[in-house]
Amino acid sequence: MLLFFLGSAVVGVSLGYIIVCFIIPWLVQFSGPFVLLWHEVILEPAMDWLKGSSKPQRMLSYVQRHSKRGDPDSVISTIDIFCRSKEWAMNVGDEKGLILDKLICEANPSIVLELGTYCGYSSLRIARLLPPGGRLFTMEFNPAYAKIAKQIIAWAGLESKIQVLEGPSGDLIPQLKKKHAIEKCDIIFIDHWKDCYLPDTKLLEECGLIGKGTVLIADNVTFPGTPDYLEYVRNSPHYSSQYFKSYLEYSKTEDGLEKSVFLG
Repeated sequence: MLLFFLGSAVVGVSLGYIIVCFIIPWLVQFSGPFVLLWHEVILEPAMDWLKGSSKPQRMLSYVQRHSKRGDPDSVISTIDIFCRSKEWAMNVGDEKGLILDKLICEANPSIVLELGTYCGYSSLRIARLLPPGGRLFTMEFNPAYAKIAKQIIAWAGLESKIQVLEGPSGDLIPQLKKKHAIEKCDIIFIDHWKDCYLPDTKLLEECGLIGKGTVLIADNVTFPGTPDYLEYVRNSPHYSSQYFKSYLEYSKTEDGLEKSVFLG
């Protein structure tokens, strides 16, 4: 009888492991809300509690153990592996990342502003493609994320091209001209709080940081979605916009990037 109960317990634990680690992640990838619910609301807090660390800290540790130091492409691919096979994270991701790479290469920018650093994944994708002398300024509200991002950026060897600015974007944007001698941004990659996309774009316009030819690239415009921002850039006579369809990072849910060129 004891062996029967032990056997049943082993089977139950095994089935639970398979369901939690394989079946649920496979199912939820087809629905954006369930992706966020499972990974951000349920799984991440559980992992934080079990391991006594945060997901960004675990990502950094994985990068340092599995990537080649000083090689941005190695760091990027290692983060992709972590996010696909270990713990999902809301980076721009590998599929949309290829679109971002293409848009950066086409524009060949000297000054790039990124709104929303998180752990530095998209910062690495952008900075590794900048021409000699090119600079990326990336803004992060969360100091814990900024700390991890700086370490990942340094591990990749791109700290000379990337400056992480900590604080609310609404406070930092008006400081860019005087404090960092930025006259105009060539590209602005928008990937922070979705309700800040439109007000921060208007603030960038007011501060004169968006000029003729400035390219705005906005992530997650389909999911979680930024309807007010899309309505603005698609209907304004000052912008020419194009949608690039793809998938929400590390899932099968539709998402995409919106490229908007300021016409003046």
